[in-house]
Amino acid sequence: MVSFLLSLLALVAGYLLYGRFVEKIFGPDPARKTPAVSQTDGVDYVVLPSWKVFMIQFLNIAGTGPIFGAIMGAKFGPSAYLWIVLGCIFAGAVHDYFVGMLSIRHQGAGLPEIVGIYLGKGARNVLLVFSVVLLLLVGTVFVFSPALILGDIAGDGSRTAIMIWVGAIFLYYLLATMLPIDKIIGRIYPVFAIALIFMALALMGGLIIKWPAIPEIWDGLGNLGEQSGLLKGQPIFPCLFITIACGAISGFHATQSPLMARCTENERLGRPIFYGAMITEGIVALIWAAVSSYFFYAGGAAEVGSDLSAAAPTVVTKVSEGWLGILGGILAILGVVAAPITSGDTAFRSARLIIADWLRLDQKVITKRLYISIPLFLAASLLLWYNIADENGFNVIWRYFGWANQTLATFALWTATVYLVRSKKGCAYLITFLPAAFMTAVVTTYICIAKIGFNLPTQWNWAIGAVTLVLSFVLFYAWKLKRKTQISQ
Repeated sequence: MVSFLLSLLALVAGYLLYGRFVEKIFGPDPARKTPAVSQTDGVDYVVLPSWKVFMIQFLNIAGTGPIFGAIMGAKFGPSAYLWIVLGCIFAGAVHDYFVGMLSIRHQGAGLPEIVGIYLGKGARNVLLVFSVVLLLLVGTVFVFSPALILGDIAGDGSRTAIMIWVGAIFLYYLLATMLPIDKIIGRIYPVFAIALIFMALALMGGLIIKWPAIPEIWDGLGNLGEQSGLLKGQPIFPCLFITIACGAISGFHATQSPLMARCTENERLGRPIFYGAMITEGIVALIWAAVSSYFFYAGGAAEVGSDLSAAAPTVVTKVSEGWLGILGGILAILGVVAAPITSGDTAFRSARLIIADWLRLDQKVITKRLYISIPLFLAASLLLWYNIADENGFNVIWRYFGWANQTLATFALWTATVYLVRSKKGCAYLITFLPAAFMTAVVTTYICIAKIGFNLPTQWNWAIGAVTLVLSFVLFYAWKLKRKTQISQ
């Protein structure tokens, strides 16, 4: 528990100290008009109160990510704490802040447009396809998983019942994607965000009261899951850094920050909205990592009438009901049903806006929104059909999503690095370059050793990671030197 509390303090200190340092490097200009003010269209560019923007940003980037990822990541042991804290402060929050602020500086541009400005048209086109595919995967996963849970809750988990729930969720997605952002998202998302935060704080209170003897960081940072049999064939590097994504760093956030960049009234609000929402998500992930450590390694599973093989949604339900009673059960349903649904609809909304930017198709007129939305939902329907037709379809899609998610984050960090180099701010580029190089090693190693990738021997993981890291340094500084030579000529 001491490691948990120290980690919690570190996240708060990270926001107050490192967050302010990152803000100073970027240099927000409070006198500069944001796109929410200069390009108001009543649909996507709408000035919202700062507290609402923060709550929507938090819920958009969170969903069940900091819950499910932390539960699965806790099996690795207390090393999960370190990744959540260091990843959140030095990678994830920096990533979210720069994407959000660069979007504001470029008239609310989406990630592919921002990447194109700094990494070139080729990278832009790759990211365009990559982002839309990732968002389709997110939308599909977050249609299917809540539908399964709702079927179980209703006592009818038949395929027919699941398809009825899928249809209902799809209908909601279509409405949320098409309507102005302040009509549904701006009204109900802050309520869901508050409930998600309350749920996490209530569980933290339960942890402090119980004060369980969970593993501490100084007990060792080895793969506790491998030693206990909870995990097999999953080395900490790179698997931990893919498993815990939303609670540390996530490329999905790079598709969501531009949504709120179009609703932010002043650049000074960037740190509390973008950096602050990521730190808040890190706190939620940290709480669930500690709760899950108790569940898997300190008798918590038996206490709530479960077993160690329980899947993440079951852990959420059992712990919430066991610790918080009826209120906990309601919050659990909110966490595993409402939260993924809210992430799913903003995923489709982001995909619509990214495609609209590429086509230069104005979105004020609803028929033009339909031109993009209908093909998106048809593509998602095909993925859903694969999910339902193949029993293992969901797991396959989720694995690809995990890798694609962190790969997208890597692109966003490299984009921010090029921006800082071009801005001629000395060695300031190191704040994004170092996490960019590390994440490049993570995603490269994972796709090399994973079964969904090249399936190379897992024993090669450290060698692949080291070579990739060295190559990242060499290629970056070679580019930097070449750029400096070209400028001086």
